[in-house]
Amino acid sequence: MQRNFYLTFFLLVFYICSSQVNPLVVSDTLAQESWVNSKYESMTLEERIGQLFMVSVASNQNKNATDKVEKLIREHHIGGVIFSKGGPMRQAKLTNAYQKASKTPLLIGMDAEWGLAMRLDSTYAFPWNMTLGAIQNDSAIYEVGRQVGKHAKRLGVHINFAPDIDININPNNPIIGNRSFGEDKLNVARSGIAFMKGMESMGVLSSGKHFPGHGDTATDSHHSLPYLEFSKTRLDSIELYPYKELIKEGLSSVMVAHLDIPSLEKKKGSPSSLSKSIITDLLKTELGFKGLVFTDALNMKAVSEFAPEGEVELSAFNAGNDMLLMPVDVLNAKAKILKAYQKGKIKEERLKESVKKILMAKYKSGLNNFTPIDLNNLYQDLNHKENDLVYEKAIENAITVVKNKFGLLPIRKLDNKKIAYVRFGEESGDSFLNSLKKYGEVTEIKAKDISGYKEKLKEYNLVIIGLHKNNESPWKSHKFSKNELFWLQEISRLRTSNTILTVFTKPYALLDVVNFDTIDGVVVGYQNSKMAQEKTAEAIFGAISTKGRLPVSANWIFPVNSGVDIKEIARLGYSFPERVGIDSERLAAVDSLMLMGIDSMMYPGAQVVIARKGKVIYNKSFGKPTYDAKDSITDDYMYDLASLTKILGTLPMIMKMEEESKIKLNDTFQDLIPEYEESELKDVTVLKALSHYGRLPSWIAFYVSTLDKNRKPSIEFYKNVPTEDYSIKVSDGLYLANVYKDSIYNRIGRQELKSNRYRYSDVAYYVFKKYIEDTYDNSLDVLVNNFLFKSIGASRTGYNPIENFEKDKIVPSEEDDYFRYQTVQGYVHDMGAAMQGGVGGHAGLFSNANDVAKIMQMYLQGGYYGGERFLDERTVKKFNTCYFCHKDVRRGVGFDKPQLEDKGPTCGCVSRKSFGHSGFTGTYTWADPDEEIVYVFLSNRTYPSMRNNLLVKSGLRTRIQQAIYDSLIN
Repeated sequence: MQRNFYLTFFLLVFYICSSQVNPLVVSDTLAQESWVNSKYESMTLEERIGQLFMVSVASNQNKNATDKVEKLIREHHIGGVIFSKGGPMRQAKLTNAYQKASKTPLLIGMDAEWGLAMRLDSTYAFPWNMTLGAIQNDSAIYEVGRQVGKHAKRLGVHINFAPDIDININPNNPIIGNRSFGEDKLNVARSGIAFMKGMESMGVLSSGKHFPGHGDTATDSHHSLPYLEFSKTRLDSIELYPYKELIKEGLSSVMVAHLDIPSLEKKKGSPSSLSKSIITDLLKTELGFKGLVFTDALNMKAVSEFAPEGEVELSAFNAGNDMLLMPVDVLNAKAKILKAYQKGKIKEERLKESVKKILMAKYKSGLNNFTPIDLNNLYQDLNHKENDLVYEKAIENAITVVKNKFGLLPIRKLDNKKIAYVRFGEESGDSFLNSLKKYGEVTEIKAKDISGYKEKLKEYNLVIIGLHKNNESPWKSHKFSKNELFWLQEISRLRTSNTILTVFTKPYALLDVVNFDTIDGVVVGYQNSKMAQEKTAEAIFGAISTKGRLPVSANWIFPVNSGVDIKEIARLGYSFPERVGIDSERLAAVDSLMLMGIDSMMYPGAQVVIARKGKVIYNKSFGKPTYDAKDSITDDYMYDLASLTKILGTLPMIMKMEEESKIKLNDTFQDLIPEYEESELKDVTVLKALSHYGRLPSWIAFYVSTLDKNRKPSIEFYKNVPTEDYSIKVSDGLYLANVYKDSIYNRIGRQELKSNRYRYSDVAYYVFKKYIEDTYDNSLDVLVNNFLFKSIGASRTGYNPIENFEKDKIVPSEEDDYFRYQTVQGYVHDMGAAMQGGVGGHAGLFSNANDVAKIMQMYLQGGYYGGERFLDERTVKKFNTCYFCHKDVRRGVGFDKPQLEDKGPTCGCVSRKSFGHSGFTGTYTWADPDEEIVYVFLSNRTYPSMRNNLLVKSGLRTRIQQAIYDSLIN
């Protein structure tokens, strides 16, 4: 014996040294075999038979039920436990207790096909297989599998009965459906391999199911035995294909279904799970599968009623199954198997084969060095932000456009679109609607009947219909109602509009649509989760591309693998900080700073948007419109932007005019306004004025000269009601004389140049406004709205918002006690702009943070946004240049630039290429091309009084900017 040992050892060493075999792998194989053999030899016959059983337990069951399972573990040495419903903490505690009670470590299993949430509360649900089947990028599926495996591993689960590799050919399959990767065998195999490898990379065993194929059935095997009449040739060609491919890639186990398949099993009505010809002859011998073989649950009626209790388990074992899943009566079944062994009907080699495979699986799962589950931070670990990143990537890759008539998608030319949204289905579409609204003005239309819809939709030229179905489980109904099918056809026939149909459910919903001729766009979002709704909205507007393909046939005109690639058109998307290299935990410092600002009474409320690499990763609102208001600020509230108007309203027009040769940077004020030929300002150039290097006065208090001796608006200049001669609306009940418009420009022309070369000034923007309006014979607000705001989708941006938006969504700027003597709300705060009817070149613009970010992103992208080129890239670069830095002037042409010394408008952490501006009312925006960051801060620090300088003194806006840069990863 000793001689044989040394001979074996010598041959093994020789084999390792003379080949490329990894010695560590060989070493682990030897350790594995040693552990398995040792365990097996130490077991009694009853303990070995006990290993064949995996019993069911649920952590939400009462103590009597869970104690019964513990008794089976202690007294009957069962091999494993499969957990069902409950919660993660309860399951972890039970697992620890059960493992402690077990002589041989238990193999813990779960059905967690789309994650632990398939069974447990307080856990994460990943996309269903049919959603994953639409993905053409294997890495996205791999990452889902990996994350599912990571969760299982953390919870002490060793085998996840996944992936489901049934080929769902039958749309009416009641039990598979969304659990399948689809109907294309190649796609099912490819997706299954990716998912399997991802899951097994975390040390969790996989299980292909339901062998030999449950996809083309119309019966639920939980209730009765499905019948498959297909030939062996058909089964070999279709249903078995994914198993062959996954077996080649190292599939750990196979779960055998309860199916009646006459072409494979001669015994009439015998379930496949009890068939030796299917399990031993086909799976093990013909397909060469060496891994674990599980029965499907033996308490399912498709098999449980086939034979008396105990006989089913014995038959299943004799057929070739290794582990008997969820037996009805463990003790009876164990006794039957023991008796058969004792009578010689079960040979030792047969028992050894299965038990050693089970023990080998336990070794691979790390049970040779078992440690209890750590209960600390369990919920946090299972609900980590990484889950959202994986889900997001999967959904983005899955979204499928199957029809795109006229190239309607992604939606472009927002300036001529009037968009309506109609919700179908019984579930919420709020996330979809809110996301659509981030890109433009979208109105939800509700009606009780088709006549109501037709009447209300006459005003719109684009209708987006969303079918929102229940997302709780893959078995919920996916169908349109009869009314919805009728409404869909009638709405899509409206000659006044285009129609986009978006379905947030399985693609089979489209089978019931009779005619797609008048439906211009069809998008499949697959699930009605919040993220699926958000990402589908982004795809419709071109913030993300679409690459998905239908995993199943959804209609005769949309066969399997249909799909149209839609390219993104450089609109802002919405994501998570880590997606773009920002640490969300460090970025949380922004929350703290914002709340500190409110607590310190720097402002009543504010909005912050942060974007990086084209993704908005922070979009939050804080506080209230006023300190004593009841309502909280939300993302759609509008703020007075003050001097941000310069770079967001006036400057785009000047840049456009420069491209059209309607203005030149070396033009003088005299060139712009000939009346200034005698003015001291006549030689100030556009370049110097925009760079604040023109020696102009900082500002002119025009309003003071229009007050009477009581410092109230003089009746000489103002009326309480509009008249033909007093039509310039300053605020509610205050109208300025029309002739005063000329007085403004006359007064500017009489100004003297200052001694200081560098002086920040509003005055030049009065001149630019007049020149722009005279050149185009239209008002500045109309011009910039038509050129930029409407096209870019800045639907909550404009001058004099009180005329077009609900007042309670406009944040008040001040309690004016010096000029207008009223609450300034919906009217511009700046006095000079107010005296120009609310439209100033230097002030007057209102917006929310999201819209400001769009315009700044357009600049960041060199003048391109949403599929449109607003400005030439060279123009943006020209205006973002500091021409007088050698004179200690940091300014660009219109844009503010980083400080040249220690103190200035930024945190000092931005690049020299960065640019932005700040506003008197407490606003700020900055863009950095090097880091691809856009930052927007909007507040009403001037409420109730503009004398509140706490925000300015604190440097809070740039401290937030510093926090953003501090949160950059690496």
